[in-house]
Amino acid sequence: MESYLNIDHVSIEFPTANGPFKALDNVNLKIERGEFVSIIGHSGCGKSTVMNIVGGLYKATEGGVILQGKEVNEPGPDRAIVFQNHSLFPWLTAYENVEIAVKSVFKGKKSKLEMKDWINHTIELVHMSHAKDKLPAELSGGMKQRIGIARALAMEPKVLLMDEPFGALDALTRAHLQDSLMDIQSDLNNTVIMITHDVDEAVLLSDKIVMMTNGPAATIGEVLDIKLDRPRKRLDLANDAEYNHYRSEVIHFLHERHARKVA
Repeated sequence: MESYLNIDHVSIEFPTANGPFKALDNVNLKIERGEFVSIIGHSGCGKSTVMNIVGGLYKATEGGVILQGKEVNEPGPDRAIVFQNHSLFPWLTAYENVEIAVKSVFKGKKSKLEMKDWINHTIELVHMSHAKDKLPAELSGGMKQRIGIARALAMEPKVLLMDEPFGALDALTRAHLQDSLMDIQSDLNNTVIMITHDVDEAVLLSDKIVMMTNGPAATIGEVLDIKLDRPRKRLDLANDAEYNHYRSEVIHFLHERHARKVA
C-alpha cells in the first residue's frame, strides 16, 4: 500500500563558485496520513532543504516527492508552510490575514458566508478570536505565530509544513503553542512535518522523529517511532521512563552518531 507522502531517493545539488554542492543524498521517508513527523539535526544538515522540496520551493536533483499518488513539482495550497517568522501582512488585521489565504484557495468553491465561518473557526482553533480585529503590530510574538498557523490551517492543506515555528518565542509562550498544536492536530488529524532543534519539543509532539546526519551530502541517520499515548501532557511526561528513553535516544544520536551515513 502506497504511503500518503513519499520522499523517494531525494538528492539535491546547488551550484557554487567551487562546483556543485551536494546538500542532500538519497533521502527516503514514508509518512502516513495524520502523522506528526519532526526532523531534527545539527545546523546545516539539510532539514529545511527537505521541507522546501516537499513544499515545492526546491526541485530535487534526483528522486522526488509523491503526495497522494501525485508528484510534487511546485508550491501549492495542499502544502501550507509556517516559518519561524510569522510573515503576516502588517497592514491587514489578524482576520484579514487569514481571509486572504482562504479567498485564494476557496473563492468560487465556498460561499461568502461559508468562508467567513471557516475563517472564524480557524482563528478560534488557535484561541485568537478576541484579537481578530487587531493589526500585527498590536500582537505579541506568540499571538502573531498563532495567526500564522491559523492562516496555514485555513487553506485545509494535505500537509502542514512548519520550519522551527516556535524558535523565536520565549519558553512559556512556546509551551502554550506546543499544547495548542497538539490539540489542533488531534482535532483535525493533520499530517505535519516540523523542523526543530528542540529535543523535548520533538519527543512531546511527534509520532516519528527523523534524525539527519551532518552535511554536506546529509541523509537520514535514524528514524525513531514515538509510541507515547495521546493526549500527551508535558507535566505527566516529565518523569515518564519511556519519554526519557526517547529523549535520550535523540540526544545520543545528535552528540555521538550524527556523522554516521546510511548505506
